[in-house]
Amino acid sequence: MRISTKGRYALRLMLDLAVHASGDPIRLKDVARRQNISEKYLEQIISVLNKAGYVRSIRGPQGGYVLQNAPKEYTVGMILRLTEGSLCPVECVEEKGKSCAMEKDCTTRILWQKLNDAINGVVDTVTLEDLVDWRAQQADHYVI
Repeated sequence: MRISTKGRYALRLMLDLAVHASGDPIRLKDVARRQNISEKYLEQIISVLNKAGYVRSIRGPQGGYVLQNAPKEYTVGMILRLTEGSLCPVECVEEKGKSCAMEKDCTTRILWQKLNDAINGVVDTVTLEDLVDWRAQQADHYVI
């Protein structure tokens, strides 16, 4: 399983909105510049986030985007599943996955289930607030 640029950029976009939250809307062009991501691509991603209610759009000359909820309310898993769909490494361990003719005798399914549980265990417990904190810790350790 690989996370696409859409999933990675959605996470970076949400993190940027959380880090730069001041109460004022954040313009997408500012996020694009800070994150070195195409504004056009971010427009596609922000549309998905907006429709899901993760961000709120504010129109007008001083408009932009703000997080709909506090950073602690968003898990990495929520954001990645919204943009990527399933994070399962193989179909047979998805909740609504296709059954396999080998299902009863498939030893490797145990591995795939453990891998799926590990992935979900990480992405569903790390919040956007955790990422903000990690970013601050990195900045505190910056040495010239």
